[in-house]
Amino acid sequence: MIDERYILKTYNRLDLEIDKIRGNYIYTTDGKKYLDFFSGISVNNLGYDKDVIKAMTDKMQSYTHISNYFADKDRSELAKALIENSIDGKVFFTNSGAESSEAALKLVRKCGKSNGKYKILTAENSFHGRTTGALALTGQKKYQKDFEPLISGVEHFVFNDSDSLISMVDEHTSAVFLEPVQGEGGVIPLTAEFVRTLSKLREKYNLILVMDEIQTGLRRCGTLFAYENYNIKPDLIMLAKSLGGGLPLGAVIISKKLENVIGVGDHGSTFGGNPVACAGGLAVFKKINDENFVMSMKKNADYLYNELSSLKEKFSGVIKDLRGISMMLGLEVGENASIIRDRAVKEGVLLNVTGRTVIRIIPPLTVDSNDIDLFVNVFRKIISTL
Repeated sequence: MIDERYILKTYNRLDLEIDKIRGNYIYTTDGKKYLDFFSGISVNNLGYDKDVIKAMTDKMQSYTHISNYFADKDRSELAKALIENSIDGKVFFTNSGAESSEAALKLVRKCGKSNGKYKILTAENSFHGRTTGALALTGQKKYQKDFEPLISGVEHFVFNDSDSLISMVDEHTSAVFLEPVQGEGGVIPLTAEFVRTLSKLREKYNLILVMDEIQTGLRRCGTLFAYENYNIKPDLIMLAKSLGGGLPLGAVIISKKLENVIGVGDHGSTFGGNPVACAGGLAVFKKINDENFVMSMKKNADYLYNELSSLKEKFSGVIKDLRGISMMLGLEVGENASIIRDRAVKEGVLLNVTGRTVIRIIPPLTVDSNDIDLFVNVFRKIISTL
């Protein structure tokens, strides 16, 4: 393919050439149809949604870019919606998850400089992006080793290990960056015990809590933000992926107590908060907060989990674990992961593997029982031969 000749090889691409997406299905140029249980790695959370596309195309009739020296109605309305549904404060818009990580990191650094707190903690096996700052936050050596030395002052605790966190927090600790569910790390949710420990340490040492909701946010984990599944509220929330409805859009939601740390000239992003992306984002936000949508999604998420639980019980020799929250699930299948993924493609279902041994189930939030039955039947057919 022409792709292989001219695009830098940083991904192991599937041998599929996309023609179009309609609903929850991807159609290729050779006329084949695939159920998308990949959703652009949790970006196409509504699949191909006509209302979102219309909002984008209507906006393009007015303009595509105006720079951040001018206000834009959709950008302002999206920021308002984010604040009113999370933590009171302000929003900084970015283009991606890595940019959101970088913006949050700069804010934490500047805040720490003023009070002598220089240490930032993140979890082992975490993933916060691939730019150099975000890479320092990412707790996976396989991504870091060829690009060291990275920025100093970042240390990594064992995820969900209260003793590990306690041993590392002290009066020099400025912030803790945390994923409510580790996605790249194997779809591992936070435990309630760990969150209780974190809350006590946060109060004792006045830590900044940064929640990385780049993959988990915007209903992926049932609630609007995944942290709502726990009795805790962050100081900063990082967003991206599904926020723009398929266009590049990210954000950092900054609590009121920190909203004045970053001022004019401290940070910026030429395309951050692009008007077309924000118009799409506003349409996404309205849809995922619709009461009927939320009820339907919960019903289908429960159905999906129950069907997978039955498969795990029947094929316990293949499926070692089922974990996750709502529409973000992981199936631990060991060395069979890539085999299952490749066979599923031939059966018309697109799946994602993370951590080498985990099938990550992140379908569009719009999947219904028919879509789920198709996936489950294909999955059952494959694992029954392993």
